[in-house]
Amino acid sequence: MLTLETGQMLVELCKQNKNLVAIDTLYSPDIVSIESKPFEGLSAEMQGLDAIRQKNVRWFQTQFINSISVTGSFVHGDRFSVNFKTNVTSKKDGTTRDLEEVGLYTVKKDQIVKEEFFSA
Repeated sequence: MLTLETGQMLVELCKQNKNLVAIDTLYSPDIVSIESKPFEGLSAEMQGLDAIRQKNVRWFQTQFINSISVTGSFVHGDRFSVNFKTNVTSKKDGTTRDLEEVGLYTVKKDQIVKEEFFSA
């Protein structure tokens, strides 16, 4: 699978909130994930499928997704970026907020080996 196809598949799955399907089908077992800041007590940098799954499960356990816009993928060699705009409500305290970030993904041997997130 080409980098472009991998990016397009990730975008489509994320639009449907199927992040765990994306992890199971597109990510390398040795995936490295680097967030712009820690979330809910998790480290900003994580490695491995189990850690990335845990991060995503925690996200969906703590947030109601009111709306999501996922655009891309924008390809450059073995990397692609995706823009995310999300409106969420905290399940803990009911606060609603808009989030915007860019994900930069690196692909090797048809699998995503690294994801980095940049937020406003």
